[in-house]
Amino acid sequence: MGRAKDAVGRYGERVAVAYLVAQGMRVLARNWRCAAGEIDAILCDGDTLVILEVKTRRGDQFGVPAEAVVPAKAARLRRLAMLWLAQSSVHYTEVRFDVVSVLPRARGAALVEHLRGAF
Repeated sequence: MGRAKDAVGRYGERVAVAYLVAQGMRVLARNWRCAAGEIDAILCDGDTLVILEVKTRRGDQFGVPAEAVVPAKAARLRRLAMLWLAQSSVHYTEVRFDVVSVLPRARGAALVEHLRGAF
């Protein structure tokens, strides 16, 4: 079960990052980890640093994937973003937290929803 869930998550992250790159964003880091947790992707959107959380679900019976980003998860991502910024050499005047929901479909491309400034 864990492996299937992990595979779905990795698929969703690949789809989400490819989608954002096609929108003109540039990837700075993927799956950045530290003792406090992980950031799915860190991108640059012009002069804005984007901290990305990707939520992938096989269906919407439990709500849309973005609904899984609860306040505690948002707070953890803010802390992780501060840690990443503290150890990186890049400086951004604006930081934005985006969520991309990915719903794979049996046929055709996955459904992708991009929430800019989600929290």
